[in-house]
Amino acid sequence: MDVHTRLLRYFTAVAEEGGLTRASERLYVSQPAVTRQIHRLEDLLGAHLFDRTPTGIRLTAAGRALADRTPTLLAAWEEAVRDVRLAVDREAQVLPVGFIASGGPASAVQAAFARVRPAWRLELRQAPWSDPTAGLADRRVRAALVLLPLPGQEGLRVEVLHTEPRSAALPVGHPLAEREVIRFEELEDEPFVAAPEHTGAWRDHWLAAGERTSGTPRVGAVAEHPDEWLNAIAAGLGVALAPESAARYYAHPGVVYRPVAGVSPVQAGVAWVPDAEGDPVVDDFIACCRGA
Repeated sequence: MDVHTRLLRYFTAVAEEGGLTRASERLYVSQPAVTRQIHRLEDLLGAHLFDRTPTGIRLTAAGRALADRTPTLLAAWEEAVRDVRLAVDREAQVLPVGFIASGGPASAVQAAFARVRPAWRLELRQAPWSDPTAGLADRRVRAALVLLPLPGQEGLRVEVLHTEPRSAALPVGHPLAEREVIRFEELEDEPFVAAPEHTGAWRDHWLAAGERTSGTPRVGAVAEHPDEWLNAIAAGLGVALAPESAARYYAHPGVVYRPVAGVSPVQAGVAWVPDAEGDPVVDDFIACCRGA
């Protein structure tokens, strides 16, 4: 009997969320699609996995037995896929590297790496802001250029490369848009364009949640990509904090950047997975980051 990993992922989502509606939202599919996949899995296994209750659904004995196993099964499959991709990249002499923000450092590092490792290709993969680790969390890359702090940073190797001030990104026509310098307390009551909530410390840092004199940050919009972020600011849905260099790399006719006083700077760095330690190709990449 062959069971597709998709069926196990759907089952795991329903088991963990305790309902079809929340599971469908987590999986970004319709509720009927989730129901069909669960029925298909039950048919393949010849077992009833969930019972309906007045408050939702609950696992049957068979469902609990499967739920105990699926995290290990899925984790093993994901590890196998990562190992296969790593082998393919090594054979092709490709080093996949994640990055979270556009800018000069990525281009400079790529050029330096080409000089040090002419037979290799550095493949830069930009990650959405929903993944501040830029692919390190699920090991899609071996190293990444990141903005700190990172979720799960304690499980990675991290080296700070440079520090720069943060600026405020404002819609054109905002009352503070013509100011030479903005005090952060003047922005505290403004709605902010934020990263997705699950990014935790990353989101809090860009909301300056721990540096506010009063109140909880207001979120006017959520963005995962630079274009979404810029368009939300230009539309007046909120303001945002950004690295000072964003004015060069994320220009938009509807957005202005102004220096901010009273808020901590941002650190940019290189991060890599622990098992890449001692890999000569990764070591050369890190050395190029330091030089750039």
